Amino acid sequence: MNSGSLALSDSDLKLLIRSEVEEERATATHKLCRSMLKLELSEEERAAARKIITFLSRDVAELVRRALVITLRSSDLMPHDVAMRLVGDVETIAIPLISQSPLFSDEDLMAIVRAGRTHVQVAVASRPALSRDVAEVIASEAVVEAVRALSANDNADVSERAMGIAIDRFGHDAETINLLAHRNILPPSIVDRLVVLATEQVKHHLVQRHQVPLNTAVRLSDFARERATLDLIDESIRAENLPEFVRGLYARKALNASLLLRAVARGQMALFEHGLSILAQVPHHRAWLMIHDAGPLGLRAIYDRAGLPPRLFAAFRSGVDTWRAIQAEGANLDAEAFRQRMLERFMTQMHTIGRADLDYLMERLDMVPSADTVALKARVA
Repeated sequence: MNSGSLALSDSDLKLLIRSEVEEERATATHKLCRSMLKLELSEEERAAARKIITFLSRDVAELVRRALVITLRSSDLMPHDVAMRLVGDVETIAIPLISQSPLFSDEDLMAIVRAGRTHVQVAVASRPALSRDVAEVIASEAVVEAVRALSANDNADVSERAMGIAIDRFGHDAETINLLAHRNILPPSIVDRLVVLATEQVKHHLVQRHQVPLNTAVRLSDFARERATLDLIDESIRAENLPEFVRGLYARKALNASLLLRAVARGQMALFEHGLSILAQVPHHRAWLMIHDAGPLGLRAIYDRAGLPPRLFAAFRSGVDTWRAIQAEGANLDAEAFRQRMLERFMTQMHTIGRADLDYLMERLDMVPSADTVALKARVA
């Protein structure tokens, strides 16, 4: 391979090899690499070109290595081992190569992601094409900045599973949710999850683009907030800071009938007690007495004072009675078993619960309608 075939003059070669001025070496590198790309090289010439590229990749000057990478970033001429070595170089060299080079296999890209550098992970996630396997590794193991880049990359093959993992990890990050919500294709299950987490503006986009009924979107959002709140309550009970936590719920206007009913259904009577105490503006010990030890009218009195919906009082009454019965029996307050007991009580009080309220209760208690419940609803109707 002679210098003429690569359109490089003798003076260029001297600059490339002998110049102590890095700008001159960088210019010669760029010119040589462009010549390599323009010519039809034989196998022998390609082998010679790769030796030159390997030599240039070891230049001490960052400017020279950058000229090499920028010129060859979309070519397969660079040796694979050289490309893998340059991945560990400074950002100005590594990022252009990672973002565009066709040299990397899926296994290479997954290894690069797992190396853990933020800017490198983002570069992989931003590639013009990305396989499903690599996308899943990014969703599972990369930093939030890379997951955002993946979410914004509609050329990436992001599976439903990978989207779900991204939401599990970064559902609290508004930017990730926004970028996912604006992908061209979203599975229905992912749309449902995003509606729960999205801002009102993004939720409107999802409802319009993916034809989500507005009432469904609102219901999903409400239920998810309540369930997330109760998960926190489970933790706060173990940490023995429930009163403070309930005051926080009240301050955020989250202390409502739906949440309290769900708490009662889970056997979290302490939350119900503190909730009524705050809503009714009475001390906790007085709220406890009215709920548990003031006769049949005590619960009704504090319930009404708390401003909770009159139509749901029978359900709360049933919940308190069921809780007392299970306590008296010394039974394990397993949440699933408790919910089943609650449903049984509702069925025995069907004359006090209308069809609409029964639907509401089953949804709030996360119940799947059984054959018995369906029959009950038909009788109520």
